[in-house]
Parts: sequence; structure tokens; C-alpha cells
Amino acid sequence: MRRPLYIAAEILVPVAVLATWWFASSNSLNPFWPPLADIWAAFREDWTGARLLDDVVPSLVRMASGFVISTVLGITLGTVIGLSTRARQYVDPVLQFLRAVPPPALIPVALLLFGLADTGKVFLIVLGAIWPVVLSTEDGVRSVEPTLKQVSTVYRLSPWQRLWSVILPYASPHIFAGVRTCLSICLLLMVVSEMVAATNGLGHFIIQSQRTLDITAMWSGMLVLGLLGYALTALFLLAQRRVLGWHPDFRKGGSSE
Repeated sequence: MRRPLYIAAEILVPVAVLATWWFASSNSLNPFWPPLADIWAAFREDWTGARLLDDVVPSLVRMASGFVISTVLGITLGTVIGLSTRARQYVDPVLQFLRAVPPPALIPVALLLFGLADTGKVFLIVLGAIWPVVLSTEDGVRSVEPTLKQVSTVYRLSPWQRLWSVILPYASPHIFAGVRTCLSICLLLMVVSEMVAATNGLGHFIIQSQRTLDITAMWSGMLVLGLLGYALTALFLLAQRRVLGWHPDFRKGGSSE
């Protein structure tokens, strides 16, 4: 019974918010707070044609590149640190230093090293988004129950078999939690990097619309960002349920919704 109620709430709450926004802004004369009807008209005009390919696709490519690199490197580094106390002692000071540097502060460095190339934007995305994956993976690997390690020893599993059959499956809920946070940070840093050092993309479109006082177009770009974030999160949760369907917590959660 909870599943239909959840779906209904997921649909009705956004509809109620949009309806409130529509009527509250319908008579607005404030140029910085245009009516939602005007924003919707700009949305249909700007984002159903060539601009979809010119701005959305490049943004998605940059974000996807940063997300994949952050996930692969983060899981690898987190696993190594989680398995080895000595490795953790060696690299932890460096990781803490890099973690403390805000990625937007490195935009001038990225411009000097890479210019306006997409490599600089991907570099910024990875530098900011990798840490949740590293920390969550490390925490998951370190939290493997000693009983499971003893059983794998009794069955004489090789180190690779132990890693793939015991450690990573046990740590997978922690890993997915970090990857989900990584996804949100990738979207954020993609927009920030494009606002400063790009000739196309959603971030570039939004900042250029603001600079030229095309506020309605700016709001339409922000609407695209919101829809994109919602769609990516929904796809990620669907993939998570598929991959972790065997896990008791996720199987229970999926049946109770």
C-alpha cells in the first residue's frame, strides 16, 4: 500500500509547487521574478531545438567524464586505503590537504594548465567529487565483519577472490552512498566550471543570460538544471535498486515502498 502513496506524493508535491509558483508569479512585474508562464515559454523556445545539442550535450559529456573518473579512482583509492593501515597513514595527510582545497579556487590554475579545453573542467569536477567516494569506500571496506574475513580464510580464497566476493559486496551500500553524493557534486561543479571558463554548456548559458539581462532565459536554464538533476537522481536510484537488490536492507526497502 505504501508504494502507490509514495508515487502519488512524488507526483502531487511537485505539481503543487509548480501551481503555487504559477499563480503567485502570474501578475509579477518584477523583471527579476518573471511569471512562470513566461519562463515556460522561454523553456519551450530555447530547449526544444538546436540549443539542446549545443549546450546540454556538452555539459552532460563533461559531467559524465568527471563522474566516471571520480567513481573509478575513488573506489580504487578507497579500497586500497581501507585494506592497508600503512597506506592510510602514508596518504591521509595528502588527501586531507587536497580535500580542504575548494575546487572553484583552482579555476585559475585549470585555466593556466588547460585553457578553455574540457580537460580543465573535468579536472575540477574530479578534484571536488572524488572525496565522498574515497571516504565511503574506505569506511565500507574497513567495516567488513571479522567473521566474514575468517570464513574467507577458511575457504582459502585468494586475495582477489576475497576482494570481489566478500569485501566489495559487503561495502557496496557504503560505496553507493558515496557515489550518489559524487553525482550531485559533479552536477554542481559542471555548472561552476562552465560559468567561468566555457563557450557553451548550461552554466555558460545561464551566466550569459544573466549578464545580458535576459532573466527569463536565465530562469529557463535553471529549470533545465533542476529537471536534469531530478532525472539523473532517478536513474541512479533505479540502478542502485537493480545492483543492490540482493542486499537485505534494499530488498526490504524496495518491498515496503
